[in-house]
Amino acid sequence: MKLGFLGAGNMGTAMMRGIAASDLCKSGEIAQIFAFDTDSEKLKKLADAGIQACESAQALSDAVDYLVLAVKPQVLGGVLDALTIRREQVIISICAGISAEFIRSHTIPDARIILCMPNTPLMLGLGATALAKCDGITDAEFAIAMQMFATCGIAEAIPENKMREIIAVNSSSPAFLYLYAKGFLDYAKSEGLDDGAALRLFAQAMIGSAKMMTDSGYSIDELIKMVSSPGGTTLAGLDQLYQGDLTAVVDRCCNACTQRAYELAGAERKK
Repeated sequence: MKLGFLGAGNMGTAMMRGIAASDLCKSGEIAQIFAFDTDSEKLKKLADAGIQACESAQALSDAVDYLVLAVKPQVLGGVLDALTIRREQVIISICAGISAEFIRSHTIPDARIILCMPNTPLMLGLGATALAKCDGITDAEFAIAMQMFATCGIAEAIPENKMREIIAVNSSSPAFLYLYAKGFLDYAKSEGLDDGAALRLFAQAMIGSAKMMTDSGYSIDELIKMVSSPGGTTLAGLDQLYQGDLTAVVDRCCNACTQRAYELAGAERKK
């Protein structure tokens, strides 16, 4: 099977490097990875990973069985309008907010599509990718797509009609967590603590807390209670977060993120 990437930005590049080093390529299940980007310098930087550059988007499409759409959602329509694809090709889209119907309207009515929503930690092999199987895709084809993203972290299958709602949860959420982290690191700096030590300690606290959520067997509420001794320091801090209605702020943040995903796709959000 031949795999192609239309776009070699941060996400596409991370995927290509991860997949190129994976068992999918070592076993020959993926025989070759191709790429096209309007910035030829990005393609040159991928040569060391064995990625073969194509001279145009159409040359890329002609060469591959699986085509990954890794361009900005705002330009995708124009890119697809100039592209001819084959009915037997599998199209994998990582474009935020874009639906299968949108892709078919700019290609062919029966285009075979898998929708994916990865995140930037994929660059370190720690990605979290949501995938949706659309009409016409076989179980075997979907399994290959799941394997591709699993090489760069974890992959979870979700319903096609929730691909915009999931963006806030796994794809945009790193930025939200970074902003939250900035508050703690700014506090540490204001108290004269070493920047590097504070960063390492807080980052490890996030990593450990994440593992507690996934591996401890305790609920979120139980985990909060475990840290909160009566009359202690944690409760004093939590009181401020409750007064600021942190969970309501997060809810508004996620809803704004989802609404923008619908707007990018020119679709109406129904709740």
